[in-house]
Amino acid sequence: MSGNGSAPDPERRARGVARMSEVYGMEFTDGPGEHFAVTADHLFADIWNRPGLTVRDRRLLLIGALSAQGFFDVAEIQIGAALNNEELTGEQLHEIAVFLSHYVGWPAGTKLENIAGKVTAQRKKRESARESK
Repeated sequence: MSGNGSAPDPERRARGVARMSEVYGMEFTDGPGEHFAVTADHLFADIWNRPGLTVRDRRLLLIGALSAQGFFDVAEIQIGAALNNEELTGEQLHEIAVFLSHYVGWPAGTKLENIAGKVTAQRKKRESARESK
């Protein structure tokens, strides 16, 4: 069943799974259950593919929303994907944290800054290790 109770649309599912893979920078495959169906078929096939905003635009909005709600574990995933997909740089993530501090509160902005710094440092370390091989 698809997210609206109708028969699944294989093209829609494939579009959703492809966008999930792009957004997260890792390969996703089809998954079981109604929750996965709604996620792939509606959120990623429809919402993340709507015209008017880029994936980067949507990611910026999502990082802001996650920070405002204190969902830093999910924000960390989004930051890693943004860096891996080259949508944002470490410097831009720093500026995002400074900016959001004034809207979501200084503790939340500081937490976001720390996460961005940690993820950026981990990415640089992995790149250096690959280059030295």
